[in-house]
Amino acid sequence: MANLGENVSEGIDWGEKAVEGKKHKGTECNADWTETLLKNAHIGLPSPAPDVVKCSLISGECLYFHYGCDGQDDRGWGCGYRTLQTMASWLCQSWAPPPPKGKCRPPPSLPEIQHALVAMGDKLAMFAGSREWIGTFEAALVLDYYYDVPCKVVHVRGGGVELERAAEELHQHFQSQGSPVMMGGDRDNSSKGILGVCTRPGGQGSYLLVMDPHYYGPRLEMTSVQGLGWVSWKKVGSLDHSSFYNLCLPQTSRK
Repeated sequence: MANLGENVSEGIDWGEKAVEGKKHKGTECNADWTETLLKNAHIGLPSPAPDVVKCSLISGECLYFHYGCDGQDDRGWGCGYRTLQTMASWLCQSWAPPPPKGKCRPPPSLPEIQHALVAMGDKLAMFAGSREWIGTFEAALVLDYYYDVPCKVVHVRGGGVELERAAEELHQHFQSQGSPVMMGGDRDNSSKGILGVCTRPGGQGSYLLVMDPHYYGPRLEMTSVQGLGWVSWKKVGSLDHSSFYNLCLPQTSRK
């Protein structure tokens, strides 16, 4: 479980921040490029409030996938793919089937995700090679296709009160399944990885531990990822009240 203190990271910039003076270098020539990605970028974040009464986080490890991390410039359309890759990395790092079934496949590339959706008939052939975004439904299909992991998709009619009610389901998910969650919406259509949830007493609200895939640039160290807000706690009440939200919850518990 993460080390929780007493400070809070308030806002998250959904794609506006940048690292000045540095250029992003593609990594498509490096066969082991995923080894350069930051692991467990949430570890060490302080608590979102000093009086939380319940806090549930992912178990195990995951990688921070973000815009351009593999050398492909997917700014403006690839956030859902990147969140899906983070979820897949958790399956490989923390859930890989034991022998003799074999080693877990690495997270699928953007082209592999698109080709899978075409192969299973969810998308037309022209989708492959396009710049079309994907959401929680497509993420569920791809995780089932590549990893044989079913997903539960929860529809939340709006932010605010409805999303606060969903916090309890997230607590149950992290405690029973332990896997990262993908979150998306309509008005608020920026994909978000959810790595945890904390709740304050007396109906004072909950916080989501958000991994934001919209960063584009060179590899950042843990302190920078957290300090710039790419991974931070976000108040549930601060999300768009006029947007509906969908949550993709991988069902990974072994019976």
